[in-house]
Amino acid sequence: MKFLHISDLHIGKRVNEFSMTEDQKYILNQILQIAQREQVDAVLIAGDIYDKPMPSAEAVQMFDWFLTGLADLGKKVLAVSGNHDSPERIAFGGELMRGRGVYVSPVYRGEALEIALQDSYGEIRVHLLPFVKPATVRHTLEERPEDEGGVRLPESYQEAVEIAIERMKIDGKTRNILVAHQFVTGAGRCDSEEVAVGGLDNVDARVFNAFDYVALGHIHSPQSVGRETVRYCGTPLKYSFSEAEQEKSVTIVELREKGQLTVSTVPLVPLHDMRKIRGSYLEVMSKSFYQDRDREDYVQITLTDEEDIPDGMQRLRTVYPNLMRLVYDNSRTREDRTVEAVGQVEERSEMELFGEFYEMQNNQPMSGEQAAFIEKLIEGLQ
Repeated sequence: MKFLHISDLHIGKRVNEFSMTEDQKYILNQILQIAQREQVDAVLIAGDIYDKPMPSAEAVQMFDWFLTGLADLGKKVLAVSGNHDSPERIAFGGELMRGRGVYVSPVYRGEALEIALQDSYGEIRVHLLPFVKPATVRHTLEERPEDEGGVRLPESYQEAVEIAIERMKIDGKTRNILVAHQFVTGAGRCDSEEVAVGGLDNVDARVFNAFDYVALGHIHSPQSVGRETVRYCGTPLKYSFSEAEQEKSVTIVELREKGQLTVSTVPLVPLHDMRKIRGSYLEVMSKSFYQDRDREDYVQITLTDEEDIPDGMQRLRTVYPNLMRLVYDNSRTREDRTVEAVGQVEERSEMELFGEFYEMQNNQPMSGEQAAFIEKLIEGLQ
């Protein structure tokens, strides 16, 4: 049986105040085409379907369109909620959607939904574990009267996932797939991910030893952790400039007999790429510099000019309309100097105080023109 593994769609996301709606619709349509071309039997969606617990109507309509497209192609869908999702909203209509082969994780109540699939090699059991926190599992188990007396309550994310898996009915003789949304120790993060202070959300990859394949979500970079079959597929789009050099893809998993499976990737081509540009203002605005590049890409421009360009963002956008971020790299920004305080504040003039403040902020003194302007401004205020 052949599976397509995706995650972290973050439908409805905005990046640097740019709406990603058009880009997401484009890439989801591309995933529909890949699912058909690769002749996959099912699509695994490992959480963070939406970017917010209360998604916009537009975001909900887009996911509805995507699910309908997969169902119309005859592809089964097995999805879990992530930390950005509302589990209740993801679970809504779950019983009805099963009629079209769409299975979504219910709100976690101590049991994970298990779906049995069949192919020529026998049965495959897919376990859907939504994003769980220690408090979620602890609260659920405390409310179960049948567990009263000897139940182990989790104090960490590691224990929460361990307990959730222990409660699954896993038959080691058959093939088992887990769809989950957690941070596995050792995975590399990106700037666009939500980070728990001190790595409190870490889960050791060994808790997944009972599964033939673990379809993970939460980490935005495609990678395997611990073993090839414990895998993050990554986001289908770049959501931060720390991902600019990545090639986004979907993961294809083909299961044969027990112990025999292959993992491969199919690259995704975005509507607008995300990349970094570096140079002086005159260089990046030169036609010879940009004429062979897609100027519609989302870009971060690093200017190396020593002086800030007045209205730099607006000027650059005449050539790069999707400029998301402008930064400077020069002697002022590279130096990390501090200015020593001299004398008491009461003994210093307004001009001296402002000059010290400017130098602390910019790692260089004011120019003569700037100093004259500030002096005139202070005189006017006095």
